[in-house]
Parts: sequence; structure tokens; C-alpha cells
Amino acid sequence: MGADVIDALRAMAPDVSISGIGGEQMRARGVSSDVDMSGLAVIGLIEGLRAYGRVKKAVEDAADVIAKADPDSVVLIDSWGFMWRLARALKLRGVRAKRIKLIGPQVWATRPGRARVLAQWVDHLLCIHPFEQPFYKEWGLPTTVIGNPALHRLSKGDAQAFRARHGVPDHADIVGLLPGSRRAELRSVAPTLFAAVKQVTAGAANRQVVCMVAPSVAAEVESLAREHPGKLILVRDEAEKADAFASMKVAIACSGTVTTELAAQGAAVVTGYKLGWITWALLRGILFKSRFTSLINVAVDREVIPEFIQTRFQDKLIGDAAALRLDDPSVLEAQREGQREAIRIMAGTGRPAADISAETILSLSK
Repeated sequence: MGADVIDALRAMAPDVSISGIGGEQMRARGVSSDVDMSGLAVIGLIEGLRAYGRVKKAVEDAADVIAKADPDSVVLIDSWGFMWRLARALKLRGVRAKRIKLIGPQVWATRPGRARVLAQWVDHLLCIHPFEQPFYKEWGLPTTVIGNPALHRLSKGDAQAFRARHGVPDHADIVGLLPGSRRAELRSVAPTLFAAVKQVTAGAANRQVVCMVAPSVAAEVESLAREHPGKLILVRDEAEKADAFASMKVAIACSGTVTTELAAQGAAVVTGYKLGWITWALLRGILFKSRFTSLINVAVDREVIPEFIQTRFQDKLIGDAAALRLDDPSVLEAQREGQREAIRIMAGTGRPAADISAETILSLSK
């Protein structure tokens, strides 16, 4: 996202001067820094505590560089623990630059207190979805909705091309299976999803299962596929993903960002997930605040995509929901229309998120 915003800034203001800290794509655009950010991408409480010293030093080093450069604005991206501390350091030092956060934390789902933290230390937030704004408005933080960049980059898949490549006749309904991309999901979630697909396709010769295989769990998925009684088309090539998604009438998917991609391609999604009970109790009781796990449902504030979580994560319930959509055109179309409504909301104006971001940054920098 940072690289896209750099391109948009330079297109709108050719004389703009940009420096910063970023990844390969930003460095390829000549944006780099001497600040050492290695070792800051940590996961987990203990790892975070161990990295605190490195984070603190990186914040001080970055604040020194920024204060010396005296820019008109500072755009903060990713790395929550580093970025909010940097914003705080800049404000406490009295650096005049506008502090702009590009994409906020998912306060609608977990840790709503982060909205208060951002409001205290940044001047403006460029957020992806309109349903995020009330969380920040409560604390007086101005926001601009830029839309979901993943949706803006999405290319429409070719369902007919996929059918032709894999020999699937037009009269066959394609049922998608997306069992997850993490090993833990393959253990706790995938077997139930495979069982649901087995239920949906039992005795139905006109239903073809297409299973997406993430490289990280290819061996595990292929092992489960060998136990499936019917013929599965395994899709391993990322380049085929859009066409495969577009070909699916119904998709049974592990809960995650993939549900939005499927919905955008027109597949009616049925999703589910199951966590360990201690983890679930922690998330549900303390951290997780949304009624839904799917962004599609959050966007329209109702259950468009059927969600089967924890005790409801059962192959029969999931299979019944998928079968209903395969058998009843009115139920299928109602869900597709709800998904289209959510996608329209999430896409915002339809203009590239980077362009809206660049315009806002330039306006705030005057």
C-alpha cells in the first residue's frame, strides 16, 4: 500500500520529496532510511516483550531522523506497536508535521481502546471502511474513508475459462472448498469442511468440488483430498484463483479474508471456524467485540454469509446451508445481492485507495 501511495503522490505532485522506512517495493521507488527495523515483526506476548528494547530504539532513531528532516507530514503504516509510539514521540517533541495513519487497527473487531490511542497521538486516519469511522469519531479523530485496496486491485475471474481448462460441463454446479492456509486450521477446521462438502455432493452427479490448495499446507490438503470419495479438482496455482472463485456457485470456506474475495467474485459463501475453548473465551469475552467474523456481514450489519462458529461449527449445519443455496435459486440470489451490497460499501467510491490517500495527504500537508 505504501508503494501505491508513493506512486499516486508523485503523479499528483511531481515535485514532492519523499523519504521513509519501508519494504522492498518502497525501496524500489527510492524511499529508504538508515533506521534499523529488523526484528520488529514479532508475534505473541513474550516475543513482544523481548522486542521492546529494539522497538524503543527504532522509535527514537526514527524520531531523530524525522525531526531533522522537518517534513510537512508523516504517514504511518503497519507495525502498530512501533507506529503509535513514533506518533507519540513526534508529538511530544513538538515536530510540526501532520501525523497521518494509513489504515487503522481493526477496532470494530478487537481492542477498541486502540481508537483512543490513535486519537491521542495522530492528526488524521485514512481508514478502509465506513463502519470504522464511529469508533474514531467517539474520540474526536478525523477520518477519511479510502475504500478497500484489495477490492480495487481485484480482477474479475473468467468462470468459463476455468471450466474449459478443467473439463467441467456448463450444467455442473461448482462447489468451492477453502479449508484454510495454516496448519492449525487444517487440524481443527478442515476435516469438518471436507465432511460438509461430502454431504453436499453425496449422490449429486452434477456437483463438482474445486478445492483451493495453499502452498503452506499443500501436503495436508492433498492427504485429506485422497480420503474424499468423489473427484476433487485441486487448484494450486495462484494465477487460477480468480477464475476458480468466479466459477463457484457456492463456496464452503474457513473464516478469513478469503470470504471477501469469494463474495467479490460472486460465489455464495458459507463459512465457519473453531478455536480452542480457552482462546475463544478470551477473544469473545475480552477482545472480540463484533457480532460477526466476516467483513461482509460487518459491512451490512446483518448475517448475509452464514457463519458457523464454535458449537455451531458442525458439518451437517454447514452442509445444509450450502445445499439450500445450491437447491433454492431465491436463497442463492438473495445472498449474492447482500454480498454485492457489502462489496459496494467496502469499495467506497470505487476510486483507487492510493489516489484518495494521496489527495488527503497533500491537502493536510499544505
